[in-house]
Amino acid sequence: MKFGVREIANVVFRAKNEQKIGNKTFAKGQPVFYLDTAKTSSMEGAATTVYATGGRGNTRLIAWEGEKTLTFTVEDALLSPVSFAMLSGAGVIKGAADSQKQVHFHQTTNAVIGSAAGGGLEIDLTDALESLEKICATAPIYVMKLDSYGDLTGDVLTGWSVDSDGKKLTHAAADGISGAVMVDYYVLKNEGTVSELQIDAEHFGGYYYVEADTLFRRQADGKDLPANLTFPNVKIQSNFTFSMASTGDPSTFTFTMDVFPGYTYFNRTNKVLCAIQVVDDATEAKSEARPLFPHPTGFNIDESIADSVDGANTNETDDKVQG
Repeated sequence: MKFGVREIANVVFRAKNEQKIGNKTFAKGQPVFYLDTAKTSSMEGAATTVYATGGRGNTRLIAWEGEKTLTFTVEDALLSPVSFAMLSGAGVIKGAADSQKQVHFHQTTNAVIGSAAGGGLEIDLTDALESLEKICATAPIYVMKLDSYGDLTGDVLTGWSVDSDGKKLTHAAADGISGAVMVDYYVLKNEGTVSELQIDAEHFGGYYYVEADTLFRRQADGKDLPANLTFPNVKIQSNFTFSMASTGDPSTFTFTMDVFPGYTYFNRTNKVLCAIQVVDDATEAKSEARPLFPHPTGFNIDESIADSVDGANTNETDDKVQG
């Protein structure tokens, strides 16, 4: 059987031992991360060869090979806090959804100095804040003057304080200060809404049991055959590049894994670097094409008051709608 490969692999990372990432603990063997947004995946093997040479011309006589290595590399189009923690060794911190604790979050906002209703001056930052967010009155706040081109002049306007609602900055001066400014400040956010990744010098990418699912196409009939690649013991390299640019292709995130010998879950007597399974008798999934816009008897759509799709109601179940 000959086959070709032109399909991405979906990869499952399983914990080798009990592992904690953020506020979640993963048991041994439990899937930690499912990577189904990869752009490329590749497996590269290498070995070192040495030779005995001699005779006339000192030609090669015998070869010895060793130091075999295997590297599995996956380039992901997207990133999550968990996958970045796996890649970099970073710690993930996120509070409970119902937590009442707050964390600081840095923001900068361009605004205009206006007159306060009760006298004095104010900078209204309400539009830059969520409904439950407030400006932190105890953290540094800098109000910096902008010139007519919108650039910083280097002048810092002092004497500002946060109002009782935490949405505005107020100043006692009645006049003499006006124009556009940039405000550098910190917002108080509920810790349950913020994921924090902490990269330090002591933690690195870990070890995982990896399974990759892909398709091999058989030459004889063009049929796609399910294939599974199992790497019982890999170590994720902690090298990464985090690119941020407004042009070109979006940043990708590369998982480079050094493969070590290990046991599969189902054979504890034979260590392997990788096991590849190809199912050559797979049956194709049967699917029945159905119309996307059926009109069964008695079906009716009642428009919502606002005439919005989200608010539309039907008087039939989804199964009946599908025919």
